[in-house]
Amino acid sequence: MERTIFESEHEDFRRMLREFIVREVQPYRDDWDRLGHPPREFYARLGELGVLGNQVPDEYGGGGAVSFKYNAIVYEEVARAGVSFGQFSVHTCLILPYLLAYATDEQKQRWLPGFASGDLMMSIAMSEPGTGSDLANISTTAKLDEHGEHYVVNGAKTFITGGAVSDLVLTVCRTSPFDPADRRAGLSILCVPTATPGFTVARQLRKIGLHQQDTTELVYQDVVVPVENLLGEPGAAFGYLTHNLPQERLAIALGAVAMAEAAIMHATSYVKDRTVFGQPVASFQNTKFVLAECSAETQAARVYADHALELHDRGELTVADAARVKLHCTEMAGRVVDKCLQLHGGYGYITEYPIARLYADTRVNRIYGGTSEVMKTIIAKDLRL
Repeated sequence: MERTIFESEHEDFRRMLREFIVREVQPYRDDWDRLGHPPREFYARLGELGVLGNQVPDEYGGGGAVSFKYNAIVYEEVARAGVSFGQFSVHTCLILPYLLAYATDEQKQRWLPGFASGDLMMSIAMSEPGTGSDLANISTTAKLDEHGEHYVVNGAKTFITGGAVSDLVLTVCRTSPFDPADRRAGLSILCVPTATPGFTVARQLRKIGLHQQDTTELVYQDVVVPVENLLGEPGAAFGYLTHNLPQERLAIALGAVAMAEAAIMHATSYVKDRTVFGQPVASFQNTKFVLAECSAETQAARVYADHALELHDRGELTVADAARVKLHCTEMAGRVVDKCLQLHGGYGYITEYPIARLYADTRVNRIYGGTSEVMKTIIAKDLRL
């Protein structure tokens, strides 16, 4: 089905990105798997190409784009090539909206040029060992000193994407005592330089998939952070955390559809080449029917995700509709990738085949950014149930 959401400048960006991936990413995929993330200099290359700073205002060295479509193209090309840009999505999709909405002019001048160039990589630390979806239960503390000049942070975070190579971590912490009557009050966001004494990357977690995107545990032990690094107002973080959820969930949905498309591409190629009982696997009716089902289901999700993308660019994508598109697209991708792996037979379980990587990488889409169960809860509430 013809897509009409992209203009010529988007396709120029796609061609540039595809050539870059072939030249500078695919040859090193296995090395990055072993390392657990791309090397630090890779992000400087993304900065040089303008990939990191597309939506950074031009006065701070960015491209000034307002559309999220460039990010969508990255998700599509990365999935198609079977590679990873590490913490790209967290850096550009999650972090940037917080900076644009809540940073002071001084903070923007201080952080956004490096953000766009890749010299200042950023991540966000919300989840804790005992706190996942229930962010109101965050226990990491940040106490203001008696002179009001700095905060002292103590606590631990887990499941932090990009923690191993970030220079600045947006840390959600409790700046006032927990109030059972208002559990969401008292949370703030402090931007913590990772070079600060007392900040430690405790370990890099080993995962089923996403082997080129590091996931870490962080420890804060008497970490001194100047008040100038407080993002927005003290105690207002819970509201800040919810404002960016539609974009985050849209990004996951777009990535999921791209993974399903890549799975169909790989499976179609495989069944044409693979011979069983003296004939190509593609010649069997079951193969044709399975891929036909996958194609129809994925194209329907693509139309849905593209429409949500355009709504988001117009500022019209609601929290509930973002939950719907994430739920639909991620569940669809899980089904499609599984069927495409099955068509590979035993080779689908071997990690040198792209379908095996896709199978492992796709699974987390139904967990992070809000689980499928959380999405259903949001949708049900929107239905007044």
